[in-house]
Amino acid sequence: MTHPCGHAAPSSRGQARRDRDGAGAQGRQAGGGRHVKLAARLVVLAVAVTGIAGFSAAHKTVTITVDGVSREVTTFAGSVGAVLAQEHVAYGELDLVAPAPEAAVPRSGQIVVRTARPIELTIDGERQTVWTTAATLEEALADLGVRSDEAQLSVSRRAAIERLVGVVRVSTPKALSVAVDGAVMEAYSNAASVRELLGELGVILGADDLVSPGLDEIPLDGQQITIERATSTSDTEIIAIPFETIEKEDPTLAKGVKKVATPGVAGQKVVTYTATLAGGQEIGREIMLESITALPVTQVVLIGTKKVTVPQTPAVNIDVDPGSAQGIAKQMMLDSYGWGDDQFACLVSLWQRESGWRVNATNRSSGAYGIPQSLPASKMASAGDDWQTNPATQIKWGLGYIAGRYKTPCGAWGAFQSKGWY
Repeated sequence: MTHPCGHAAPSSRGQARRDRDGAGAQGRQAGGGRHVKLAARLVVLAVAVTGIAGFSAAHKTVTITVDGVSREVTTFAGSVGAVLAQEHVAYGELDLVAPAPEAAVPRSGQIVVRTARPIELTIDGERQTVWTTAATLEEALADLGVRSDEAQLSVSRRAAIERLVGVVRVSTPKALSVAVDGAVMEAYSNAASVRELLGELGVILGADDLVSPGLDEIPLDGQQITIERATSTSDTEIIAIPFETIEKEDPTLAKGVKKVATPGVAGQKVVTYTATLAGGQEIGREIMLESITALPVTQVVLIGTKKVTVPQTPAVNIDVDPGSAQGIAKQMMLDSYGWGDDQFACLVSLWQRESGWRVNATNRSSGAYGIPQSLPASKMASAGDDWQTNPATQIKWGLGYIAGRYKTPCGAWGAFQSKGWY
C-alpha cells in the first residue's frame, strides 16, 4: 500500500525494533545511577569502621597498683606518667614507678607505684637511715647487699616495711678469733655482742677475768677477742693514817693570828690483803686483816680572837744615813716590797725595840740573834752565808719574815705591841 504523500509506510516489525532499542537505553541509564549510589554508601561505611577502630585503639583499660592496692581505670593517655596524672597519683624521686613515667602504657595494662619509706637500721653497730620501696625488710636488706637469712635481726626478716617501729638491729656474719687459755679459736658468727659470741663458743668466764674488747661491745670482722684469766696473790703493806686538824679560839692571840699548839702526827696500820690480777694489772683487792700499830695525833691550831688596835705610825726620824743599817733597810723595803716612809717608821720602832739595830744583838734567854732577832738564829742562813755579820743579809731575811707572816712592818709592829714579840 502506497502512502498518499509518496512515502512508503513503515512496517510494524521495524517500529517494534525501534521501540525496543529506546527502552533499553533508558534502562541502561537508570542502572548506572544505582551503582554510583551504592559505591558512595560503601565509602561512608569504610570511613565509619576506620573511625571506630581508631577509637578502640586509643581507649585503654589499665590496672594501677599503689602500695599493694589496685584499681582499674580507663584512659586515652599515651604514657604511664599521663595515666598517673589523670588519676591524681603523686610520686617522688625516690618512689618506684614501673614502667617508668615516660614509657608508653604497657600492653599488659599494669602500672605499679611503690612509695619510698625511711627505715632506721643499725648494721653491726653503725646507725643509718635508709629509704626503700621494698615491701619487706628482707627485700630492703637485699638492696643493701645484706643476706637476711645469714644475719641476726631484731625483727622478722619478712616484716612489712610499713609496720616497722623503731630501730632494726642487724648483725652480719663475721670471721672472728678468740684467744683464751693459750689457744686461739676461729669462729664465723653473726653474734651481736662479745658476750653472745663467747656463749656460742662455750667459753666460761670467771668473775674477774679480763675480756678485750668488753663483753657488751659489737664484734668486728677480722677481730680477735682476748681473754686474760684472773689470778690472785696475797701481800702486806704499811699504810699511814692521816691525822685530823681542829681549831680552837685563843683570846690571848691577836685576831687572825694562827698558832699550832699541838703538831699533828700520822698514825700507822698494817694491812694484809688478797689482790686479783689480770693482764699483769691489779683489778681488785680484798682486805683480809688490818692492824693499827700507831694512832694518829690530832693537830690543834689556835686562832687568835683578841682585838688589836692598829698602831699609829710612830714619830721617828726617817732621815737616815744611806750607809747605815737603817739606810740599807729603807732602800731594800722600797725596792723589794714598795713600802714607803710610813712602813719604814714602823720597822724602825720594831727593830729598835728588838735589837737596837745591832748586828750582833743576842737574847741570852731565847737565843734570838741579829737585827730582826731571828729564832733560832740559823734561820737567817737562808738569806746568805754571812748572816752572822752582814746587816744586809739579816735585813733581807727579816723583811721576808715580816712580809710572809704579818704582810707589812706596821702589821708586825702592831703584833709586837699586843703580845711583846712578833
